[in-house]
Amino acid sequence: MIVTVGDVATDVLAVLAADLAPGSDTPATVRVAGGGQGANTAAWLAAAGAAVTFVGAVGDDGPGRDRVAELRAAGVRVQVSVSPDAGTGSVVVLVRDGERTMISDRGANDRLDPRVAATAVAAAADDGARHLHLSGYTLFDDGSRPAGLAALRQARDSGLTTSVDAASAAPLRAAGPDFLTWVDGVDLLFANADEADVLADSAGTPAAMATAAGGAVVVKLGADGAVWADGDGVRRVRARPAAVVDSTGAGDAFAAGLLTAWVAGADVPEALAAGCRLGAVAVGATGARPAAGARYSVAPADGGELR
Repeated sequence: MIVTVGDVATDVLAVLAADLAPGSDTPATVRVAGGGQGANTAAWLAAAGAAVTFVGAVGDDGPGRDRVAELRAAGVRVQVSVSPDAGTGSVVVLVRDGERTMISDRGANDRLDPRVAATAVAAAADDGARHLHLSGYTLFDDGSRPAGLAALRQARDSGLTTSVDAASAAPLRAAGPDFLTWVDGVDLLFANADEADVLADSAGTPAAMATAAGGAVVVKLGADGAVWADGDGVRRVRARPAAVVDSTGAGDAFAAGLLTAWVAGADVPEALAAGCRLGAVAVGATGARPAAGARYSVAPADGGELR
């Protein structure tokens, strides 16, 4: 089992048919669906066949109940605290030519209780969990950071391996060198190219980042594949070709594919390739989650395609 701790949100996704026209109207296709990095990763893990528990916080409202119901329907075990004085998080996602821009209201995500997070991780470990994956968004804000740090401590105390996703370049830049202090000792640190550039300002090359974080650094490079850097050097795999429709949630799918394979015992190239395969599925569809009822194997079938 894998435990994810992080955000859950309602995504209002607008796929723009033309460049945004400030002060006027822009035609778009708009849909409302589940989002939030921690919840997205949990949904992709379940679709990849992993047993997974999601830990987060929602408001005492309809959107919160809908988001929890979606995750459970996807096969995710859900442990959420319910905030009576903050609404469920929401994100406006603008997509143009496959690239997304997000406008976020964290809402109840910032109210995640450290005791709830630690207790949920301990219970999952007692139930056979082997790995904790933490969304970096949980560490960026003062309100939720204690819960993220408590989850990491409890995971280590329970003998779980750990990973953190650096989440987003702008808040990562605002956090500065403190971020590497917060993630000190994690086994895997995920970052995309922009986030890796920000981290490089504090730690240098991916190999140096790995040394600073105390584990391995995985850099997601989209169409250029992915890189794994650790004390044994740097390894790289190519991406699987994909027609990019929407990059929302692609990094979460990549992390889910890699973790499903790695926790099951795959070596580094196999785990990287698994991440790239599931990421390619994600960019080929609209939205941050797998289609309802979809199931994927991260192991390569004939021709290296995803089964």
